[in-house]
Amino acid sequence: MGKVIDKASWADATAGVDNWRGEFEGGAYGAGICVIFVHTENIGDGPRLHRHPYPETFIVRNGRVRFTVGDATVDAEAGQIVVCPANVPHKFENLGPGLLEQIDIHEAGAFETVWLE
Repeated sequence: MGKVIDKASWADATAGVDNWRGEFEGGAYGAGICVIFVHTENIGDGPRLHRHPYPETFIVRNGRVRFTVGDATVDAEAGQIVVCPANVPHKFENLGPGLLEQIDIHEAGAFETVWLE
């Protein structure tokens, strides 16, 4: 049987009703993915350099973003998808101006992150 997960259980309560910002770990529900919903207007916002033992897929819904993936720098914008292979160090930052919205899909039922900075 399917499971419906209310937004209140995964969303950042400070983000407001119309903003999608938060994290979902699917393993507890039998799903082999985790999802991060990125929503920020602050230029330069993004995570520090890190890696995961699984691939991560970034769907850019709105805005412009700069990724560091291994030794490469990749700029992406709304409508583009960036894939980072397993165990490759990566980070991203909002280039602005304005809102960056992403859906980041982790190919695992629980988050596993090694922070490098």
